[in-house]
Amino acid sequence: MRRRDFISLLAGVPVLRPLSVRAQPSTIPVVGVLHSQTPESEASRVTAIQQGLGDVGFVVGRNVLLEHRYAEGQNARLPALAAELVERRVNVLLANTTPPAIAAKAATTTIPIVFVTGVDPVEVGLVASVNRPGANVTGVTFLSNKLVAKRLELLCDLIPAHAPIGMLAAEHNPNTATDIRDTQAAANALRRVLHVEILSPQGDIDAPLMRLHRQQIGALFLAPQADFRLWRPPILKFATEHKLPTSFGSSDQVTGGGLMSYGPDQIDSYREAGAYTGRVLKGEKPATLPVLIATKFEFAVNLKTAKALGVTFPPSLLVLATNVIE
Repeated sequence: MRRRDFISLLAGVPVLRPLSVRAQPSTIPVVGVLHSQTPESEASRVTAIQQGLGDVGFVVGRNVLLEHRYAEGQNARLPALAAELVERRVNVLLANTTPPAIAAKAATTTIPIVFVTGVDPVEVGLVASVNRPGANVTGVTFLSNKLVAKRLELLCDLIPAHAPIGMLAAEHNPNTATDIRDTQAAANALRRVLHVEILSPQGDIDAPLMRLHRQQIGALFLAPQADFRLWRPPILKFATEHKLPTSFGSSDQVTGGGLMSYGPDQIDSYREAGAYTGRVLKGEKPATLPVLIATKFEFAVNLKTAKALGVTFPPSLLVLATNVIE
């Protein structure tokens, strides 16, 4: 065969490259997000997490993926869900509230963990210290459980001095004992009678609510726990029927129909957690990233709910509100 014909023949043959040098698909990091509640109740917080990731250059679906696990209010499921994400070998675990954070820490000592919690992370054993967390865990805390005394004081301004107060807390929440202790201390300081009922995810919520009703309570105080995102509808139905002012730990509960809340701007905290997660994806170590503490607080009131309950906010109280829902 002539050289010219041989070259022409080669021109029509596809070039075969060794497998090792073929273009490989890019690997997109995966963040496993562990929730104690439902997709619906966590939607606004997931959006804030995505915004925080975007602040440091990560766009979900483009250069980072989120893989969610929801316990649907059953905290006993969290260890198994955390183990699933560890087995999935996610790049970072993002734990939404205290029970998921505790489950995530128990599940791995190697995968970086970023938490969002309303308690002191040192007290519950998540980190060694706020400034130097150590190990593979860091995150954001808004310390909402430290504000129960102020919340109770604001609530008492709306009801008669002799009226008892009902409190609801969650059975399997690790903060329940502390929340009850601190709220009882605040009630004692205000010379108020406090009746406490503990709700179980598997139990009938109507029974504990009716027990409080029989105590002739004048208001309802909800422990600063994420569990009440799921229980809000029956609680607000009960409060409306019996004309009871309600106090929640976060403003989204007030937007959803609660009367009032005092606490940190939780959405801002979740955005910060998203940004921290992005920094960890870029190579920073949780051990040296100090725990962020919320600095933005808000006093939210719902005037539409107040009208339905027949509650009038004193001008001295209303002027303090930073978020008025009309």
